[in-house]
Amino acid sequence: MSNSPHDPRATRVSWLIVLMLMGFTFLGHFNRVSISVAGNERFIGPDKMTAEQMGLVYSTFLMVYTILMLPGGWVIDRVGPRLALTGMGLGLGFCVALTGSLGWLGLPIVALWLPLLAIRGLAGAVSVPLHPGAARSVSLWVPLASRSTANGLVTAGALIGIAVTYPGFGLLMDWLDWPLAFVVSGAALMLFALIWCRLASDDAAGHAWVGASAGEVEQAKESRTPLLQATIADVVNMVRNRSLVLLTLSYAALSYFQYLFFYWIEHYFEKELHLPVTESRQAAFTVTMAMAIGMACGGLGSDYFCRRFGRRWGCRIMALTGMGMSALFAWLGISAQDPNLVVAFFSLALGSLGLCEGIFWTTAPLLQKRSGGLACAFLNTVGNGGGLLAPIFTPWIGHHYGWTTAIAVASIICGAGAMLWLGIDSRGG
Repeated sequence: MSNSPHDPRATRVSWLIVLMLMGFTFLGHFNRVSISVAGNERFIGPDKMTAEQMGLVYSTFLMVYTILMLPGGWVIDRVGPRLALTGMGLGLGFCVALTGSLGWLGLPIVALWLPLLAIRGLAGAVSVPLHPGAARSVSLWVPLASRSTANGLVTAGALIGIAVTYPGFGLLMDWLDWPLAFVVSGAALMLFALIWCRLASDDAAGHAWVGASAGEVEQAKESRTPLLQATIADVVNMVRNRSLVLLTLSYAALSYFQYLFFYWIEHYFEKELHLPVTESRQAAFTVTMAMAIGMACGGLGSDYFCRRFGRRWGCRIMALTGMGMSALFAWLGISAQDPNLVVAFFSLALGSLGLCEGIFWTTAPLLQKRSGGLACAFLNTVGNGGGLLAPIFTPWIGHHYGWTTAIAVASIICGAGAMLWLGIDSRGG
């Protein structure tokens, strides 16, 4: 890929949009993962819910989220990521606040299982636009030469949100109890959605913040890609696109691996390694923050490798290195006896996995340029198809064969996903 002086560069306003998208992914995932913190510390236990029941609560969100992903991608291409993300923030925030209101009904925890299933299913439906909408917004604002860096930062915002959830939402529950903690968390997301709606735009060149005197209008016009509506032909072409199909299967493998950690890592530290609650929260924070750092660094590294070796091999190098090392470090983690070593190896595993996150979200809209929102939704559909299996099968495998086996299975899946990049041409059409 060329990097001549005439290549468009991301404007200052582009990076401000990226910063707001990071805020969206931060708050979105804080609100998504908070249920697992409450589940581990408040909902699972004697005379409460079982781990398998909470696993179904987690997977209900992911199942509905996955089923509606393709229609959500069509909506993103039709109304634009600005409105789609606004609706996501308002809807998810409301569902999280509604989750908290269950605690004020005076019912025993075990009686909340069916209401939680219903609310989490609705939350999954309204959460659909988050990642494909953010990736589509990046494709409208940021030129290709900087796009992996931007996508890496946006996905890093998600992982920072997840990492902060373990100690942060835990503290909210300690201070406010779990019902009010959910209400406060959901309200913060709804407020941010309104701020985003007021300040963001799908038209990079026409945004009020873009300064003509600094040449930013010309840069924005050159770097943006058109916002078009998907057709039936686009859907057919998408599923016939070999590279896009392999990309989504690889992302499914990555998602299975990371969702195991997102939903069960604090449980693993507390119940399997027998760490105190405070130490379990801190360990989960450390491991997840490592992935956030990996995402931010991986975006920069991906753009460098693509300039150095071309887009096809630059992305392959990052995927094979990141996902391969992730599987290796996770394997070393389950072999370690010292809890500090387990945390260190798991941190390296998720940090390595984060290195290659940005290339997925950069590559998907490149492989389906006419309907980039739909392509990102397709990526997330198949990806979450793999990811939603982890909350269900992890406790099942852990119960019957041990948690070491459960994490080993995820490591093998992750390594296999890395190999699929050998068949992906990420240069696009």
